[in-house]
Amino acid sequence: MREVYLEVSDLVLGYGKTVIIEDLNFSVGAGDFLCVIGENGTGKSTLVKTLLKLHKPIFGRIDFSINRSHIGYLPQQNEIQKDFPALVKEIVLSGCLNQLKLWMPFYTKKEHELTSKALETANIADIACACYRELSGGQQQRVLLARALVSSQKMLVLDEPMLNLDNATTKEMYKTISKINRQGITVIMISHDSETALKYATHVLDMKKDGYFFGTSKEYKK
Repeated sequence: MREVYLEVSDLVLGYGKTVIIEDLNFSVGAGDFLCVIGENGTGKSTLVKTLLKLHKPIFGRIDFSINRSHIGYLPQQNEIQKDFPALVKEIVLSGCLNQLKLWMPFYTKKEHELTSKALETANIADIACACYRELSGGQQQRVLLARALVSSQKMLVLDEPMLNLDNATTKEMYKTISKINRQGITVIMISHDSETALKYATHVLDMKKDGYFFGTSKEYKK
């Protein structure tokens, strides 16, 4: 039986009196790879921010059966973040901050081991000591993916992780995220490339201005 990690019921999203989408219902289970697709302005990023309590819904329920501290988040990157002057391993290690205890405010062997594993998974162990600001856009995205991964024990939430990447880099990112999913991490990912996303997704949420579709990839292709 499919273990449900997230249940969204009768959700209404918007800003102020402006409704973007309403009566949104879907669920995400253990091991799922949910791709959220749709045109600009249909509320994809708003949905992700609402799931993570960064934005308040107008109405509806969002129920997680897992601890929110077990969710890793990769937001869209801005220009200031791209110029951040730190080493790759330092940025990835900072993803462990929400797991530290008040009585133990320093990184332990466990956090360093998680960081090393995430660097390997994201295929960036060889640039662990490089300066983040000097990396290519694709390498920076891998660093941020690794950072999200160290804070994730159950689920990754990715907001347009392939945005502004070239075709070759995009292909490699999809392979890496798919590998993470096969290792048991549930993935919720916003993507502007529905054709490629469907090759990897188990489920699809297609948000439209006049409604939405939610179901398996096979159902969506039909």
